[in-house]
Amino acid sequence: MRPRGTVNEWLHWLPVSVHKKVDNVIRRIYDDSRCFLGKKVMPVLVENGGKNAGLLDVLEADANQIAKMARDTFDRDGPLLVVASGRDTISVASSIRQLASENVFVVQIQHPRLNLNRFDLVITPCHDYYPLTPEAQEQIPWFLRSWITPREPPDSNVVLTVGALHQADSAALRIAASLWHDELALLPKPMLVVNIGGPTRNCQYGEDLAKQLTEMLRNVLWSCGSLRISFSRRTPEKVSKILLKEFSANRKVYIWDGRGPNPHMGHLAWADAFVITADSVSMLSEACSTGKPVYVVGAERCTWKFAEFQKSLHERGVVRPFTGKEYVCSQLSHDDQISETWSYPPLNDSAEAASRVIEALSKRGWITHARWVF
Repeated sequence: MRPRGTVNEWLHWLPVSVHKKVDNVIRRIYDDSRCFLGKKVMPVLVENGGKNAGLLDVLEADANQIAKMARDTFDRDGPLLVVASGRDTISVASSIRQLASENVFVVQIQHPRLNLNRFDLVITPCHDYYPLTPEAQEQIPWFLRSWITPREPPDSNVVLTVGALHQADSAALRIAASLWHDELALLPKPMLVVNIGGPTRNCQYGEDLAKQLTEMLRNVLWSCGSLRISFSRRTPEKVSKILLKEFSANRKVYIWDGRGPNPHMGHLAWADAFVITADSVSMLSEACSTGKPVYVVGAERCTWKFAEFQKSLHERGVVRPFTGKEYVCSQLSHDDQISETWSYPPLNDSAEAASRVIEALSKRGWITHARWVF
């Protein structure tokens, strides 16, 4: 993962190789400055958690080497399936395809903001096309539109998903249910799982949302058999402290402190309902693949394409806003009955995307035990 902070907030938009070169130049300038001034100058170009961190340890794939391997082993092992995800992989993935187009099949996950014909298949959420909408165009300064806006509408080599791709499919959840059975199966039902992310540029919040969420959870706690809360690595301490102060002494509530195995997959398998902060597309996508009730808190704070994602989930009837007035279980019936439930077709983006990859490979006469490079 690339270091953040100071100048890196601008440089992280560059390819990793270019970022490294710029970083090296600036570090040389700092070194020269120290020699010239005859005193120690502390560079602040790259910081991570308060510690200086360079880019030398950031792994970067070698397009030439991968392309050569694909060509050299094609007759013996067949084609190489290259799956690239995120901005840092775009230039490498497109280069591999250019160098060995007859020997590889390149899948780019997330919209690359380049000509899509540089890839064999592009898998991207629908909300990545939000910048094409008239509403979004009004929000983009004219001189940035050609850079931010996707250059092409969806074509035959584009697979559109609702949310993010993830590993929480039915098979993974069955395994998680077994692995976490002893810890979670006997807990009082219904189990409400709360996943808290962290504020982002397009979904900002702080102590105000934490206090609001605390009050709403306090209101529904009486109707829960058990409440389990997890924080992400992005959760600010000022947010987690508010919930810890309120619930850490409550016997109904378990708060994962980051120690020991992460219960996230177990929660997905055993929860009866979820409350999730709106900032995380991944956490919402995973929860919505379970078919269980998913409540969202803070969606009204989302802007840009993240607001479009929230809108799409609501229109599909997949999520509802969390108000604190819900009855997680009915006191007029069995203790394990969920009231306020609703049904929806679970999101199945990963399986559907995989099917499209297999279909595209078969059209070339390639079978699915092709070698994978991620």
